[in-house]
Amino acid sequence: MNRYVVTTANYLVASLISGAFILFGKLPSLSCSGATRAFLNEFPDVMKGSIFSPAGSLGFAVIVGITAGILYYLGFIYLQKAVKESGVSLAGSFSRMGILVPVILSVILFRELPSILQWIGICLALFAILLANIDLSKPSGFLSGFQPVLIMLLMIIGLAEFSNKVFQKYGVLEAKSLFLFFVFTTALLISIWKTIRKGERPKFSNIILGFVVGIPNFFASFFLILALSRLQTAVVFPLYSALTIVIISLFGWILFGEKLKKRERFAVTLTVAALILVNMKS
Repeated sequence: MNRYVVTTANYLVASLISGAFILFGKLPSLSCSGATRAFLNEFPDVMKGSIFSPAGSLGFAVIVGITAGILYYLGFIYLQKAVKESGVSLAGSFSRMGILVPVILSVILFRELPSILQWIGICLALFAILLANIDLSKPSGFLSGFQPVLIMLLMIIGLAEFSNKVFQKYGVLEAKSLFLFFVFTTALLISIWKTIRKGERPKFSNIILGFVVGIPNFFASFFLILALSRLQTAVVFPLYSALTIVIISLFGWILFGEKLKKRERFAVTLTVAALILVNMKS
């Protein structure tokens, strides 16, 4: 598949779905200048601990959404670079470990401190991510072929995920569709430009696959923001990443007959245990 065409079609569908949510949603009717003015007027108070009003959240959604859209696409680019330079295993490991960025930043900036049982669950989830992605039995070892691109990948993906938390923290949930619209539309515009530069003619199969991928891509971010509004960041992100391993493993087994290694089965078991622990209050 042409990854650039697939990615562009994916962002197009995600952008259209978020646009539909805006049309049928209950956003306040406000001009661009009105939203900008409300955002600028409320910004000093928000920095002191309050949140944006529905009007101010519209301007906030645009600014954070465009920034997140750039990070989303950069994450895609650096994932490709990391796979090329360091291999799939290391690239996959460091991209998943990007969740450490929003977890650590939320503990430091927002003082979101989980309970002891939740900390244990979080640690189990993080260990499950490492266990499922890193094969220490290989003679080359874990850090063989380590390159700076892996750190860039970890940071960019981590900051992209943190943008969802930033919006949830300071904006109203009613504006999340507008935020996601600017996330995916920004990434779409960059992706279109990159696809045109490549000069490759898109195939119908590439476009269809991109459309199919775009639907869960949108709703992953949609429900992530809702989860962040109800649970602590240090709980949401490790589970969000670790449960991905469970889903991939299950569908790999059901659809493609891929058998899990012992360490991968253990990682799935740890993820289930982590899920139970992080849902306990004390």
